[in-house]
This record gives sequence, C-alpha cells and structure tokens, in this order.
Amino acid sequence: MAEFFRKKKKICQMCAGKSVDYKDVMIVSKYINEKGKIMARRMTGACAEHQRHIANQIKLARYMALLPYVK
Repeated sequence: MAEFFRKKKKICQMCAGKSVDYKDVMIVSKYINEKGKIMARRMTGACAEHQRHIANQIKLARYMALLPYVK
C-alpha cells in the first residue's frame, strides 16, 4: 500500500510581513541561485504578486551594481 506524503505549503514571506528591498543584498541574494538566475516561485514560496516584486528588486540591485549579473 502506497503512502502519500504532502509537502507543507510554503508561505509567502512578504505576505507574512517581511520586505525585500534592493539595498539589502543579503535578503535579495536568497532569491538567486548559484548561477545568478532568479529562482522560480515554487522554489521561493512567494505568491505571484510578490514574486514579480522580488524580480524587480533583484533587477534594480543588479543595475545599481550591488549584485553581479553572473556569479
């Protein structure tokens, strides 16, 4: 008999009250993988609205030279 395990659904950190700002490099770098790409929604656990916000903040940080485009 096969047992099914449900993974715990990730909660959007920004809906929970945390914020992401391009000036805070440590927080923004959590949403980038080792190759420098922006992580997908299913990996970050963010809702659609906040995933777009995270992507914009990462792009701003790259433009301001706070983050590299490629690691």
